[in-house]
Amino acid sequence: MSDVQEATNQLLDVNLHGNQRSIQVTESAPRSESEHLQVTIGATVPTGFEQTAADEVREKLGSSCKISKDRGKIYFDISVESLAQVHCLRSVDNLFVVVKEFKDYQFKETKEEVLKDFEELAGKLPWSEPLKVWNVNTSFKKKKTKRKKINQNSSKEKIDNGQGDKADERDDKKGFTNKTLDSHILDYYENPAIKEEISTLVGDDLASCKDETDEGSKGETPEVLKFRVTCNRAGEKHCFSSNEAARDFGGGVQDYFKWKADMTNFDVEVLLNIHDNEIVVGIALTEESLHRRNITHFGPTTLRSTLAYGMLRLCAPQPTDIIVDPMCGTGAIPIEGATEWSNCYHIAGDNNPLAVNRAANNISSLLTKSQIKEGKVFWGLPIDAVQWDICNLPLRTGSVDIIVTDMPFGKRMGSKKRNWNLYPACLREMSRVCRPGTGRAVLLTQDKKCFTKALSGMGHVWRKVHTVWVNIGGLHAAVYLLKRTPQAFVHPVEQNGERTPWCKE
Repeated sequence: MSDVQEATNQLLDVNLHGNQRSIQVTESAPRSESEHLQVTIGATVPTGFEQTAADEVREKLGSSCKISKDRGKIYFDISVESLAQVHCLRSVDNLFVVVKEFKDYQFKETKEEVLKDFEELAGKLPWSEPLKVWNVNTSFKKKKTKRKKINQNSSKEKIDNGQGDKADERDDKKGFTNKTLDSHILDYYENPAIKEEISTLVGDDLASCKDETDEGSKGETPEVLKFRVTCNRAGEKHCFSSNEAARDFGGGVQDYFKWKADMTNFDVEVLLNIHDNEIVVGIALTEESLHRRNITHFGPTTLRSTLAYGMLRLCAPQPTDIIVDPMCGTGAIPIEGATEWSNCYHIAGDNNPLAVNRAANNISSLLTKSQIKEGKVFWGLPIDAVQWDICNLPLRTGSVDIIVTDMPFGKRMGSKKRNWNLYPACLREMSRVCRPGTGRAVLLTQDKKCFTKALSGMGHVWRKVHTVWVNIGGLHAAVYLLKRTPQAFVHPVEQNGERTPWCKE
């Protein structure tokens, strides 16, 4: 019997409601029906990589996928028994099960009427099947949640970025201090900003957001569940705020289920996504974003693992390919590559010794995690970390198949002025080590003007194939897919016959 089937049998007999209004899952959904229950799953993905995520869903789950008009979201249908596979997708940040979708919701003219409709909407939605999925889903995160709560109690501190994503605590005091600093850095680089309001219903009294419950009593599902409502609103024609929508809709949910509102120790997170006239109501299946799966040692510009996956997938790695990230930072791209494309060889390099050290530590942490997960000796990953100069790589000419890297934006790393010299030098050295005719490069940068100018002078060795526009922490950036031309690389030489150095110290 599969884990999902066993979890379904054990968890679907839980009473999901309070004393007055309950859904008897066991009676209404026999075992065979529950295992093959078809539901719609929604997923948030890095903006710009919706099609990449849809392709992964079709490839790994065999499900058709719909890309939302609201950037950064996709929807697909699955059976409950495939829920574990959904959590293994590499391109999705957060998951939720769809309760109801309104493609063209007709808002009333006044704010009072609209909010009244939101309050009454909760009692009209088909909650039964989505709550069954949520119940099964708890089996996947139960151990992780317990471990997190133990760490929180021992540290006596919490980290929250405002959207429910909590950084993993370290065991030692120094590590915890660094993590606190990293959480502020990640706000810049990880949170997709799409000009939307995000508000969370705290309860009837918005000031009563204290951790007052006994953590030891939450080992089992409580009789009365605790919940919160999070509203994501995008659009300029609404007469209400996200806070008002969350408040009134949450009040309706509370009246319908007799649940208790709690912002911090909630069991169920109800999502109210509003994009112009489109409304999607869902129940969250992830407590924290899946993009934090690989990185434990963060840098000033740590790339999300889901974005790293999307960049790697753009260049279609083939078995035995040599893939290099010459400016690896914390190693997010090569680590993601070594995890998903283990039949390739990955090299993580950087000129900063601190960055190389972080990458090496992240690789070591991932190996340790893999050993624990497998319960046996794990022989390692096809990846190495090296300190080098991007403008003078210690690699043979034409020896690399793929180059994937996050170039300095000139914001937190480097400067716009330095990029005018750095970008042409980087492209020239990349063209040297990349295989003529078959090599390709995927490069991420926000300094589009400088990159376009540098690329215009490299037309004989690089050809732009595709551009993906992405949003990184509110910055409008671009991912460029380049193809190496068949022309052989020729070193420019000075008058005395010596090679010209690309970069200046």
